[in-house]
Amino acid sequence: MAVTIRVPTTLRPLTAGEAEVVVEPGTVGQVLGFLDRSHPGFSAKILDDDGELRRFVNLFVSDDDVRFLDGLDTQVPDGETLSIIPAVAGG
Repeated sequence: MAVTIRVPTTLRPLTAGEAEVVVEPGTVGQVLGFLDRSHPGFSAKILDDDGELRRFVNLFVSDDDVRFLDGLDTQVPDGETLSIIPAVAGG
């Protein structure tokens, strides 16, 4: 049983250059915890000091933004993909 996490280029130094990391299924919060156990320090880049998703980071389960679902309590079922997408700004 596995969930694939797609890691953006800017965070790949934390995963030894891996573009995808496979972890156990669970909620988004649990999946991020599994990722942090195998790649320490990763959660600090995704979550703020209160354990909430940083505003400049978007997480998608399939094509659905978790902010419009159940946030960190959104289920990431077996075989699904969690994509980490940093917000882009400019002008």
